[in-house]
Order: sequence, then structure tokens, then C-alpha cells
Amino acid sequence: MNLWDVIREFLVNLFAFDQAHPLLFTQFYFWAFFALVFAGFSLFHSKALLRNGYLFACSLFFYYKTSGVFLALLVFVIVYNFFAAKGIRRLKSERARGALTVLSVVVDLGILAYFKYAYFLTDFVNDLFGLQLQVHDVLGEWLNLLTGTSVFRVDAIILPVGISFFTFQAVSYVVDVKRERIEPVRNFLDFGFYLSFFPQLVAGPIVRASEFIAQLHKPYSLSRRWFGIAVFWIMNGLLKKLILSDYLAVNFCDRVFENPLLYSGFENLSALFCYSLQVYADFSGYTDIATGVAMLMGFWLPKNFDSPYKALNTQQFWRRWHMTLSRWLRDYLYIPLGGNRSASAGTFIIIAAVAVFGSFLSGSWWVAFAVFTLAAGIGLWAWLKPGSRKLITTNINSMNTMLLGGLWHGASWNFMIWGGLNGIGMVIYKIWTKRSMAVKLGIISFVTALCWALSHFTHYPVWNLFFVWTLIIWAGTVVKALYRGLSLGWAFVVRAPALNARGAVIPVQLPASAAWGSRAWDIFQTFVFITFTRLFFRSGSNLDPALANEQAWNTAKNMVNQIGSAWDLSLVPSMVAAHWPVLLLFVLGMIIHWLPERFKRHYRLAFARLPLFWMALVVVGIVVFFFQFITADLQSFIYFQF
Repeated sequence: MNLWDVIREFLVNLFAFDQAHPLLFTQFYFWAFFALVFAGFSLFHSKALLRNGYLFACSLFFYYKTSGVFLALLVFVIVYNFFAAKGIRRLKSERARGALTVLSVVVDLGILAYFKYAYFLTDFVNDLFGLQLQVHDVLGEWLNLLTGTSVFRVDAIILPVGISFFTFQAVSYVVDVKRERIEPVRNFLDFGFYLSFFPQLVAGPIVRASEFIAQLHKPYSLSRRWFGIAVFWIMNGLLKKLILSDYLAVNFCDRVFENPLLYSGFENLSALFCYSLQVYADFSGYTDIATGVAMLMGFWLPKNFDSPYKALNTQQFWRRWHMTLSRWLRDYLYIPLGGNRSASAGTFIIIAAVAVFGSFLSGSWWVAFAVFTLAAGIGLWAWLKPGSRKLITTNINSMNTMLLGGLWHGASWNFMIWGGLNGIGMVIYKIWTKRSMAVKLGIISFVTALCWALSHFTHYPVWNLFFVWTLIIWAGTVVKALYRGLSLGWAFVVRAPALNARGAVIPVQLPASAAWGSRAWDIFQTFVFITFTRLFFRSGSNLDPALANEQAWNTAKNMVNQIGSAWDLSLVPSMVAAHWPVLLLFVLGMIIHWLPERFKRHYRLAFARLPLFWMALVVVGIVVFFFQFITADLQSFIYFQF
């Protein structure tokens, strides 16, 4: 091979799209790409227009290397929403502005639905009308006609990387223009750069125009301290991804989830807990790297994670996990549905849609009957008790939001269950906190006894699982009640509560040790609940959309059966010995996660203040350490598929 052939092969590899090897933050190729981007950026950083246009072009190239021909889709979304927002702003009639906004949102979400829900909708229509339609990629057919080739597949629809994230950003942009919260971006290059900024393009965070557009014309600045913080976030993200997420996935989690029946109940449960850490390390690791890369170029991305496994309840968890998505769902779904004010037409439309989709996914119309019966019962309760109407509609809107959040991740029964369980967790928490300790004890005692009876007489493993979980909650509730009673001298039973000058009850403060123990227990219970819901999330991931529903359900069912069946405890020590590196890594990862935030801030700043020479040595040492954990085939980020 002569020199020209070598150069040509290098250029082909450099610029050609390789579907088997998308551009990942964990690849050396990405860091070579970023080094070149940053070198060019240094030439334009003081000239906002050139800088933004240059980074826009680099972002398009990045997406091409990640998704190939789907670059055309991203360009279409950019062009369409740029002019749609301008049209919304120019219209004088409020009705016309609203109509154009609705049209824009429908186009954006229609594109998303085409790629994410084509298989689901095709199966739904086939079952409903007795047809035998097959999924056909119209976009691929058009491209074949356009190019005069047959290169593009038409028998399957492939999900473009990051489509949910840039679509949601586009929706938030046009809606905010309609609400007059922001002005339309005047320069096309600026808007294209905003919607395609490569660090957060394919897996978030979801950036609002109001958070980012203002940064586009600020003078570039990067202090010595912020440079150190940026490098820290990059190293921190790589550590989470390569050492925690990929190691847990390759060496344990993926094996168990692929065939849970080959593993014991203890191993299935361990894999479930490890997956909770894996998915957090994977997703927050991507966010950390994106944050660091953006900071080096003078841009700040919104915070997306706030130690979510420190949450005291499900509601707080969703304020700490994927925070930009949670806020997006709140502002563009929950509040338009009525929020905590009232129900809307959308509330009832979603209930009906959930009933129909649930029936289709489960294969039984009894699901629709059950949903409609429950909705009718709740509606009757709200009608008979007007004072409870606001609480009821608030909880219904929360539940609908979580169900749609589940379906956003994929159109399978498992994602609907996952979203529904999180919604139920939030609703129960709101109701539970308003009950007295006596009522709590009565309810949890009854539920625990019921689960025991069902596990004893039906012999279904799932009831064993529920019995153990409710027994843990019951034990925690009893301990809290006893401790409160002993500490306060049974003040809530024996003597009247203390009153202040206005006659209001003075809340009694528990000792610091009791408060700390109560907090730790709440964190533990929330983590266990969230981990259980992950069973349905993981089972629905990494699957062919055509087979996802049945395969995901079988995986979840098999894992529940394994975990809920009788364990041979004598084998547990040998299993721990067999998997000790994975279990040790899990324990260490959780300990680091639960460290106080002030302690983490301390070592973050200590790293940022290091002299450049010592910082470089630390980075080299960390990179060498990374290579000990890198697998033969680098793992994609989990949220690339969403």
C-alpha cells in the first residue's frame, strides 16, 4: 500500500460514518476530534458570530459521525422550528399564533412518534382492525429514490440517536416563544448551534433556549479555577462510565438480565441493585463529561443530577434525577394538563389513551375496563367531596405525567409499568405524609398481612416479594412509632400538645440521632423502591422494537420469579465469593454517592486548585487507571437509545 492509499484510507475513516462505531465520549477518536475543535475554537473564540457558526458546523459533523444520514433529520428540525418561531412571533392574532404553535408541536412530536412508536402503532392497528400491515420506512424509500440506490433499509425503522432530546428542546423553544417568555433567535447559525450543541446533543441535558441563547454572545472567559473544575467533571464522568457503569454491565448486570433463569434469586436481586448504580453512573457520567467539555468552551449546561439516591421519597427522587426532563414534563405537560389546579380535557384524553394502550399491550380489554372503572370511581369521589377535588386532580395529573414519561422511554408494557409505579409512589407518598402514625401503622399492618396471606395461599413468587417489602416498611414504621413514643413520653397520647401564643401546635423535635436514623431509613426505602422499578426499565431496554413488548415482559417476570422464590441461604456465601469484585465496586460506588455534598465540593475544589503540572500528572494517572477497566467493545451510553 502506497502513501496515497494510506492517506485516502485515513480520510475515509475520518469522515465516513461507521454505524458499528458511533462517536462516543469514551473513545480516543472523540478526544482527538475535540482537540481539533478546540484548536479551531481558539482562533474564533473572541468573535461570537464566527465562533457560533464554527461550533454549529462541528456539532453537525459530530452528529453525522454518530447517526449518519439522520443528520438530514436534525437539519430539518432546526430549519423548521427556526422559521416556525419567527412566524409565531409575527402573527397578531392569538388564535393564529396558537394554531401555528400547535402545528409546530405536532410536526416535532410526529417525527418523534414515527421513529419511536411505528412498531407499536402498526401492531395496534393490526390488532384493532385484523390487518397484517408491516413496518415500512418511508424515509429510507425516499432517500433511495433521491440517490438512485438501494443503500437505505426500508424494512425496519432505526431510531436516530438523541432524537428525543433535540425534539424536546425544539418543542420547548416554540412554546416559550408563543408564551412570550423568550424572543425568537434572529440568526439561523445561533439557533442551529443551540439545538445541535454537540456535548449535550445526543443524551441531554435538555437545555432551554432561555438558559442557553443568552450565552451565545457573551465574551469567552475561562478562569484558571473553572478550567480545573471542567477537567474534574470530565475525569469524574469518565470514571463513572468506564469504572462503574461499564464494569458492572459487562461483568454482571447484562449477563443476569439476558438470562435470569440461569441465576439464583440472590444473584438476580444483586444484579437489580447493581443496575440502579450502573444506570446512574452511565447517565450522570455522560452529563458530567458534557458539562466539562461545554465549560472548556465557555458554556454552562443546567444541572441534571443531584445525588438522586439521597432522596427521601419518590417525589424528591424525580426532583434530583434527570432534572431537566422532570422540569420539561412539569412545564410542558403537567401544568398544561391542569397541574395542581384542576383537571383538563387533556387529563381525560390521556386516561382514555392509557386504558386503550394498556389493553393492547396486555392483550386484554379487562385492563381498559379496570382503568375506566377506577377513573369513574375517583370522579364520583371528587363529585361527592368537593373539598378533595383539588387533591384528586393533582394526583391524576401527576400519574398521567409519569405514565407518559414512561412511554417516552419506549412503547412497551414494561415502560408503562415503570412509569406507573413511579406515579403510584408519588401519589402514595402525598397521601401517606398526611396520615397520623396510628393510621399509618394500621394501613401497613393490614397490607403486610394481606401480602403474607396471598404469598402463603397462592404460592406466586411475586407475593413473596411484596410481603418482604411491606414487612420491611412495617418494621420501619413500628420502630419510628416506638422511638417517637418513648422519646416524647407518649406525648401524642397522654398529654395535650404544647401550644404557642396564637394557639397553634408547637411541633416537637426529635433528637438528632433519631432524625438522622429516620432520614437514613427513608433514603433506604426510597432507593429500594426505585431499584425495584428499574426491573421493568432495564427489561424493556436494548431490545428490537418489534420484539420488545413480549421479550421485556418475560425477562421481568422471570426475574421476579427468581427473586421471589425460596432461597438456599447456604449458597449465598459462595455466590458472594464468586462475584465479590462486582459487589465490592457496588458498595464503594454507593458509599461515594452518599458522601456529604460539602465533602465532594471540597475535593472538587482541591483538584481545581492544583498547579497545572500536578493536575496533568493526576489526569495521566487516571487515564492509565481507566485503561485497566476498558472492555474490548466500548459500551454505548444507555440513554443514546431514548
